[in-house]
Amino acid sequence: MTHQEKSSQIRREINLSYQQLKGMYPILKSQNSIGMALFALAILAIVVVSIAWFRAVVPTWLMIVSNAFFMGVLHEIEHDLIHWLYFKRQKAIHHFMLFSVWILRPLTVNPWIRRTLHHHHHKFSGTLHDVEERSVTNGEQWSIKRLLTTPDVVLGGLFRLHRMFNDMDSEVKNGNLKLETSSKLKRIMFLSIVPVTIFAHVILYFFFADLLFGWLSEVFELDLSFPHYVNNMLISLHGIIYVILLPNLLRQFCLHFITSNMHYFGDVEAGNVIEQTQVLTVWWTFPMQLFCFFFGWTHSIHHFVVNETFYVRHIGRKKAQEILRKYGVRFNDLGTFRRANRFRELSNKEV
Repeated sequence: MTHQEKSSQIRREINLSYQQLKGMYPILKSQNSIGMALFALAILAIVVVSIAWFRAVVPTWLMIVSNAFFMGVLHEIEHDLIHWLYFKRQKAIHHFMLFSVWILRPLTVNPWIRRTLHHHHHKFSGTLHDVEERSVTNGEQWSIKRLLTTPDVVLGGLFRLHRMFNDMDSEVKNGNLKLETSSKLKRIMFLSIVPVTIFAHVILYFFFADLLFGWLSEVFELDLSFPHYVNNMLISLHGIIYVILLPNLLRQFCLHFITSNMHYFGDVEAGNVIEQTQVLTVWWTFPMQLFCFFFGWTHSIHHFVVNETFYVRHIGRKKAQEILRKYGVRFNDLGTFRRANRFRELSNKEV
Protein backbone atom coordinates (compact mmCIF):
# COMPACT_ATOMS: atom_id res chain seq x y z
CA MET A 1 0.00 0.00 0.00
CA THR A 2 1.13 3.54 -0.71
CA HIS A 3 1.18 6.05 2.14
CA GLN A 4 -1.89 7.71 0.61
CA GLU A 5 -3.78 4.41 0.69
CA LYS A 6 -2.68 3.75 4.27
CA SER A 7 -3.73 7.23 5.38
CA SER A 8 -7.10 6.84 3.69
CA GLN A 9 -7.64 3.49 5.39
CA ILE A 10 -6.63 4.93 8.76
CA ARG A 11 -9.18 7.72 8.38
CA ARG A 12 -11.87 5.28 7.33
CA GLU A 13 -11.29 2.91 10.25
CA ILE A 14 -10.95 5.64 12.89
CA ASN A 15 -14.08 7.41 11.67
CA LEU A 16 -15.94 4.09 11.82
CA SER A 17 -14.76 3.57 15.41
CA TYR A 18 -16.03 7.06 16.30
CA GLN A 19 -19.41 6.32 14.71
CA GLN A 20 -19.64 3.14 16.77
CA LEU A 21 -18.65 5.04 19.92
CA LYS A 22 -21.33 7.68 19.33
CA GLY A 23 -23.83 4.92 18.62
CA MET A 24 -23.10 3.45 22.05
CA TYR A 25 -23.13 6.87 23.76
CA PRO A 26 -25.49 9.20 21.81
CA ILE A 27 -24.75 12.06 24.20
CA LEU A 28 -21.39 12.45 22.43
CA LYS A 29 -23.29 13.83 19.44
CA SER A 30 -24.25 16.92 21.50
CA GLN A 31 -21.06 18.62 20.42
CA ASN A 32 -21.90 22.25 21.23
CA SER A 33 -23.40 21.42 24.62
CA ILE A 34 -20.45 19.28 25.70
CA GLY A 35 -17.95 21.87 24.48
CA MET A 36 -19.70 24.64 26.40
CA ALA A 37 -20.04 22.47 29.53
CA LEU A 38 -16.33 21.60 29.54
CA PHE A 39 -15.46 25.25 28.86
CA ALA A 40 -17.58 26.44 31.79
CA LEU A 41 -16.39 23.66 34.10
CA ALA A 42 -12.72 24.42 33.44
CA ILE A 43 -13.18 28.15 34.05
CA LEU A 44 -15.24 27.50 37.18
CA ALA A 45 -12.53 25.19 38.54
CA ILE A 46 -9.86 27.84 37.91
CA VAL A 47 -11.96 30.50 39.66
CA VAL A 48 -12.80 28.31 42.67
CA VAL A 49 -9.22 27.11 43.21
CA SER A 50 -7.87 30.64 42.77
CA ILE A 51 -10.29 32.06 45.35
CA ALA A 52 -9.33 29.25 47.72
CA TRP A 53 -5.67 30.21 47.23
CA PHE A 54 -6.37 33.91 47.91
CA ARG A 55 -8.06 32.84 51.15
CA ALA A 56 -5.07 30.64 52.07
CA VAL A 57 -7.16 27.46 51.93
CA VAL A 58 -5.13 25.96 49.06
CA PRO A 59 -1.30 26.07 48.97
CA THR A 60 0.42 27.88 46.12
CA TRP A 61 1.88 24.76 44.51
CA LEU A 62 -1.51 23.02 44.40
CA MET A 63 -3.22 26.07 42.93
CA ILE A 64 -0.58 26.35 40.18
CA VAL A 65 -0.81 22.65 39.34
CA SER A 66 -4.62 22.62 39.37
CA ASN A 67 -4.95 25.75 37.24
CA ALA A 68 -2.34 24.43 34.80
CA PHE A 69 -4.38 21.24 34.32
CA PHE A 70 -7.63 23.08 33.60
CA MET A 71 -5.83 25.54 31.34
CA GLY A 72 -4.67 22.47 29.43
CA VAL A 73 -8.34 21.60 28.96
CA LEU A 74 -8.96 25.14 27.70
CA HIS A 75 -6.13 24.70 25.20
CA GLU A 76 -7.88 21.64 23.78
CA ILE A 77 -11.12 23.61 23.56
CA GLU A 78 -9.28 26.41 21.73
CA HIS A 79 -7.86 23.85 19.31
CA ASP A 80 -11.37 22.56 18.61
CA LEU A 81 -12.61 26.13 18.16
CA ILE A 82 -9.82 26.82 15.67
CA HIS A 83 -11.27 23.96 13.62
CA TRP A 84 -14.78 25.45 14.05
CA LEU A 85 -16.06 22.43 16.00
CA TYR A 86 -18.25 24.44 18.40
CA PHE A 87 -20.96 26.98 17.54
CA LYS A 88 -19.93 27.41 13.93
CA ARG A 89 -23.28 28.99 13.10
CA GLN A 90 -23.55 31.00 16.31
CA LYS A 91 -20.57 33.25 15.75
CA ALA A 92 -21.03 35.42 18.86
CA ILE A 93 -20.79 32.40 21.19
CA HIS A 94 -17.92 30.94 19.19
CA HIS A 95 -15.84 34.12 19.35
CA PHE A 96 -16.70 34.68 23.03
CA MET A 97 -15.30 31.24 23.83
CA LEU A 98 -12.22 31.86 21.70
CA PHE A 99 -11.55 35.20 23.41
CA SER A 100 -12.05 33.70 26.88
CA VAL A 101 -9.66 30.78 26.41
CA TRP A 102 -7.04 33.20 25.06
CA ILE A 103 -7.26 35.72 27.91
CA LEU A 104 -6.96 32.90 30.45
CA ARG A 105 -3.88 31.67 28.56
CA PRO A 106 -2.18 34.97 27.63
CA LEU A 107 1.25 33.45 27.00
CA THR A 108 -0.18 31.94 23.80
CA VAL A 109 -0.56 33.62 20.43
CA ASN A 110 -3.72 35.30 19.18
CA PRO A 111 -6.06 32.36 18.35
CA TRP A 112 -7.68 34.06 15.35
CA ILE A 113 -4.23 34.44 13.80
CA ARG A 114 -3.18 31.03 15.04
CA ARG A 115 -6.02 29.59 12.96
CA THR A 116 -4.09 30.55 9.81
CA LEU A 117 -0.81 29.18 11.19
CA HIS A 118 -2.49 25.96 12.28
CA HIS A 119 -4.19 25.30 8.96
CA HIS A 120 -0.83 25.88 7.27
CA HIS A 121 0.66 23.36 9.71
CA HIS A 122 -1.84 20.71 8.65
CA LYS A 123 -1.05 21.27 4.98
CA PHE A 124 2.73 21.40 5.39
CA SER A 125 3.54 19.59 8.64
CA GLY A 126 7.24 18.86 9.05
CA THR A 127 8.44 21.25 6.35
CA LEU A 128 10.89 24.13 6.71
CA HIS A 129 7.94 26.54 6.64
CA ASP A 130 5.81 24.80 9.28
CA VAL A 131 6.15 27.91 11.42
CA GLU A 132 3.66 26.82 14.10
CA GLU A 133 5.79 23.87 15.21
CA ARG A 134 9.14 25.52 14.53
CA SER A 135 8.10 28.38 16.81
CA VAL A 136 8.05 25.95 19.75
CA THR A 137 11.55 24.45 19.06
CA ASN A 138 10.56 21.58 16.72
CA GLY A 139 13.55 20.57 14.60
CA GLU A 140 16.28 21.99 16.85
CA GLN A 141 19.16 20.01 18.31
CA TRP A 142 18.63 19.41 22.01
CA SER A 143 20.60 21.81 24.20
CA ILE A 144 20.25 24.03 27.27
CA LYS A 145 19.11 26.80 24.92
CA ARG A 146 16.29 24.65 23.53
CA LEU A 147 15.24 23.59 27.02
CA LEU A 148 15.12 27.15 28.36
CA THR A 149 13.30 28.57 25.33
CA THR A 150 10.77 25.74 25.02
CA PRO A 151 7.89 27.66 26.67
CA ASP A 152 8.91 31.12 25.42
CA VAL A 153 7.39 32.37 22.17
CA VAL A 154 8.69 35.95 22.53
CA LEU A 155 12.45 36.02 23.28
CA GLY A 156 12.66 32.33 22.41
CA GLY A 157 10.89 33.09 19.16
CA LEU A 158 13.33 35.91 18.39
CA PHE A 159 16.25 33.49 18.75
CA ARG A 160 14.65 31.26 16.10
CA LEU A 161 13.41 33.97 13.77
CA HIS A 162 16.49 34.56 11.60
CA ARG A 163 16.96 30.89 10.73
CA MET A 164 13.24 30.36 10.11
CA PHE A 165 13.03 33.35 7.77
CA ASN A 166 16.15 32.23 5.87
CA ASP A 167 14.67 28.75 5.46
CA MET A 168 11.40 30.22 4.22
CA ASP A 169 13.28 32.37 1.68
CA SER A 170 15.07 29.22 0.48
CA GLU A 171 11.75 27.42 0.16
CA VAL A 172 10.44 30.27 -2.00
CA LYS A 173 13.53 30.10 -4.23
CA ASN A 174 13.16 26.32 -4.54
CA GLY A 175 9.50 26.63 -5.53
CA ASN A 176 8.21 24.90 -2.40
CA LEU A 177 6.46 27.97 -1.00
CA LYS A 178 4.68 30.86 -2.67
CA LEU A 179 6.20 34.30 -2.08
CA GLU A 180 2.86 35.75 -0.98
CA THR A 181 2.37 32.88 1.50
CA SER A 182 5.85 33.41 2.92
CA SER A 183 5.26 37.15 3.31
CA LYS A 184 1.90 36.54 4.98
CA LEU A 185 3.35 34.01 7.43
CA LYS A 186 6.18 36.36 8.39
CA ARG A 187 3.76 39.21 8.95
CA ILE A 188 1.20 37.33 11.02
CA MET A 189 3.85 35.61 13.14
CA PHE A 190 4.65 39.05 14.54
CA LEU A 191 1.03 40.19 14.74
CA SER A 192 0.07 37.02 16.63
CA ILE A 193 2.03 38.08 19.73
CA VAL A 194 1.07 41.79 19.76
CA PRO A 195 0.26 43.03 22.34
CA VAL A 196 -1.12 40.43 24.77
CA THR A 197 1.51 37.70 24.42
CA ILE A 198 4.43 40.12 24.60
CA PHE A 199 2.98 41.90 27.64
CA ALA A 200 2.40 38.61 29.49
CA HIS A 201 5.94 37.42 28.77
CA VAL A 202 7.49 40.74 29.84
CA ILE A 203 5.71 40.52 33.20
CA LEU A 204 7.25 37.09 33.75
CA TYR A 205 10.69 38.33 32.70
CA PHE A 206 10.50 41.01 35.41
CA PHE A 207 9.10 38.53 37.93
CA PHE A 208 11.93 36.02 37.47
CA ALA A 209 14.56 38.77 37.32
CA ASP A 210 13.25 40.06 40.65
CA LEU A 211 13.54 36.58 42.15
CA LEU A 212 17.10 36.31 40.80
CA PHE A 213 18.04 39.71 42.24
CA GLY A 214 16.65 38.67 45.61
CA TRP A 215 18.62 35.42 45.58
CA LEU A 216 21.88 37.09 44.53
CA SER A 217 21.44 39.79 47.16
CA GLU A 218 20.90 37.21 49.89
CA VAL A 219 23.71 34.84 48.89
CA PHE A 220 26.36 37.41 47.98
CA GLU A 221 25.18 40.27 50.23
CA LEU A 222 24.54 42.54 47.26
CA ASP A 223 22.01 45.32 46.92
CA LEU A 224 20.26 44.39 43.70
CA SER A 225 16.71 45.46 43.10
CA PHE A 226 14.43 47.08 40.57
CA PRO A 227 13.29 50.69 40.93
CA HIS A 228 10.30 51.18 43.23
CA TYR A 229 7.86 51.64 40.36
CA VAL A 230 8.80 48.21 38.96
CA ASN A 231 8.42 46.61 42.38
CA ASN A 232 5.04 48.32 42.79
CA MET A 233 3.98 46.98 39.40
CA LEU A 234 4.97 43.44 40.39
CA ILE A 235 3.09 43.78 43.69
CA SER A 236 -0.04 44.98 41.90
CA LEU A 237 0.20 42.07 39.44
CA HIS A 238 0.89 39.48 42.15
CA GLY A 239 -2.48 37.75 41.77
CA ILE A 240 -2.34 37.59 37.97
CA ILE A 241 1.23 36.28 38.03
CA TYR A 242 0.39 33.40 40.37
CA VAL A 243 -3.15 32.58 39.26
CA ILE A 244 -2.74 32.98 35.48
CA LEU A 245 0.85 33.34 34.30
CA LEU A 246 2.74 30.73 36.35
CA PRO A 247 0.19 27.95 35.69
CA ASN A 248 0.33 28.87 32.02
CA LEU A 249 4.11 28.77 32.01
CA LEU A 250 4.00 25.23 33.41
CA ARG A 251 1.29 24.21 30.94
CA GLN A 252 3.05 25.81 28.00
CA PHE A 253 6.39 24.18 28.75
CA CYS A 254 4.74 20.77 28.96
CA LEU A 255 2.72 21.24 25.77
CA HIS A 256 5.65 22.60 23.76
CA PHE A 257 7.95 19.83 24.97
CA ILE A 258 5.46 17.15 23.95
CA THR A 259 4.35 18.63 20.63
CA SER A 260 7.84 19.59 19.46
CA ASN A 261 9.06 16.03 20.04
CA MET A 262 6.08 14.10 18.70
CA HIS A 263 6.11 16.01 15.40
CA TYR A 264 8.80 15.12 12.88
CA PHE A 265 10.64 17.83 10.98
CA GLY A 266 12.80 18.42 7.96
CA ASP A 267 12.73 15.10 6.11
CA VAL A 268 9.01 14.29 6.09
CA GLU A 269 7.85 13.06 2.68
CA ALA A 270 5.49 15.61 1.14
CA GLY A 271 1.89 14.71 1.94
CA ASN A 272 2.84 11.63 3.97
CA VAL A 273 0.74 11.96 7.12
CA ILE A 274 2.23 8.75 8.55
CA GLU A 275 5.64 10.46 8.74
CA GLN A 276 4.35 13.68 10.29
CA THR A 277 3.93 12.52 13.88
CA GLN A 278 4.48 9.74 16.37
CA VAL A 279 2.40 8.65 19.36
CA LEU A 280 4.24 9.57 22.55
CA THR A 281 3.08 7.61 25.60
CA VAL A 282 6.36 6.68 27.32
CA TRP A 283 5.92 6.67 31.11
CA TRP A 284 8.25 9.53 32.02
CA THR A 285 6.26 11.99 29.90
CA PHE A 286 3.13 11.42 32.01
CA PRO A 287 3.62 14.48 34.27
CA MET A 288 3.91 16.68 31.17
CA GLN A 289 1.00 14.94 29.42
CA LEU A 290 -1.15 15.80 32.43
CA PHE A 291 -0.83 19.53 31.76
CA CYS A 292 -1.57 19.34 28.02
CA PHE A 293 -4.46 16.87 28.36
CA PHE A 294 -2.41 13.91 27.10
CA PHE A 295 -1.57 15.61 23.82
CA GLY A 296 1.12 13.07 22.98
CA TRP A 297 -1.39 10.23 23.28
CA THR A 298 -3.95 11.63 20.85
CA HIS A 299 -2.56 14.32 18.55
CA SER A 300 -1.38 11.85 15.90
CA ILE A 301 -5.00 10.74 15.60
CA HIS A 302 -5.97 14.36 14.90
CA HIS A 303 -3.60 14.54 11.93
CA PHE A 304 -5.66 11.82 10.23
CA VAL A 305 -9.14 12.78 11.48
CA VAL A 306 -9.12 16.55 11.81
CA ASN A 307 -12.77 17.39 12.43
CA GLU A 308 -13.39 15.52 15.66
CA THR A 309 -13.50 16.90 19.20
CA PHE A 310 -10.71 16.35 21.69
CA TYR A 311 -12.93 14.48 24.16
CA VAL A 312 -14.11 11.94 21.54
CA ARG A 313 -10.51 11.56 20.42
CA HIS A 314 -9.47 10.91 24.01
CA ILE A 315 -12.30 8.49 24.84
CA GLY A 316 -11.73 6.53 21.62
CA ARG A 317 -7.94 6.68 21.71
CA LYS A 318 -7.23 2.97 22.37
CA LYS A 319 -8.99 1.74 19.26
CA ALA A 320 -7.54 4.60 17.20
CA GLN A 321 -4.03 3.85 18.47
CA GLU A 322 -4.42 0.20 17.44
CA ILE A 323 -5.28 1.38 13.93
CA LEU A 324 -2.32 3.77 13.80
CA ARG A 325 0.05 1.04 14.94
CA LYS A 326 -1.35 -1.41 12.38
CA TYR A 327 -0.52 0.92 9.49
CA GLY A 328 2.95 1.91 10.64
CA VAL A 329 2.66 5.10 12.68
CA ARG A 330 5.53 5.13 15.16
CA PHE A 331 5.10 4.83 18.92
CA ASN A 332 7.61 6.16 21.47
CA ASP A 333 10.41 6.77 18.98
CA LEU A 334 12.84 8.27 21.51
CA GLY A 335 15.52 8.55 18.86
CA THR A 336 13.79 11.79 17.88
CA PHE A 337 15.64 13.54 20.73
CA ARG A 338 18.98 12.51 19.22
CA ARG A 339 17.95 13.25 15.62
CA ALA A 340 16.63 16.79 16.20
CA ASN A 341 13.12 15.47 15.43
CA ARG A 342 14.04 14.10 12.01
CA PHE A 343 12.09 11.06 10.85
CA ARG A 344 15.28 9.45 9.56
CA GLU A 345 18.86 9.45 10.78
CA LEU A 346 20.70 12.74 10.40
CA SER A 347 23.33 13.01 7.69
CA ASN A 348 26.86 14.17 8.59
CA LYS A 349 26.06 17.54 7.01
CA GLU A 350 22.97 18.02 9.18
CA VAL A 351 24.83 17.02 12.35
